[in-house]
Amino acid sequence: MLMNTPENLKYSKEHEWVRIEGDVAYIGVTDYAQDQLGDIVYVDVESLDEEVEKDAIFGSIEAVKTVSDLFSPLSGTVTELNEALEDNPELVNSDPYGEGWIIKLTFTDASELDSLLSPEAYTQFVEGGE
Repeated sequence: MLMNTPENLKYSKEHEWVRIEGDVAYIGVTDYAQDQLGDIVYVDVESLDEEVEKDAIFGSIEAVKTVSDLFSPLSGTVTELNEALEDNPELVNSDPYGEGWIIKLTFTDASELDSLLSPEAYTQFVEGGE
């Protein structure tokens, strides 16, 4: 599979991506994850305005075939949900790194960014090179 792994993002081993803008992290699922899940029908996030720990579940994503937990790649407070996903959850399939973002998180520990994967390392991880 040819994966799209933008250079400006960091990645987790749980297949989430992170885009940093100041002290805010946009978080979504990777192109690989949405491809593996198949057609996404519902995104459920009940952690708005709540603090989440790194690697804690912040929601779930439902596809035709399965439901999968969403894990926060960073600790912080969930400040915004992508409301467009309520009516168009398939944006996660069609534009996972753009219109298909899931949450915005104000992160509290910048050192946690060091534990995330580079695009190259994530690609190796997915291809079984790690």
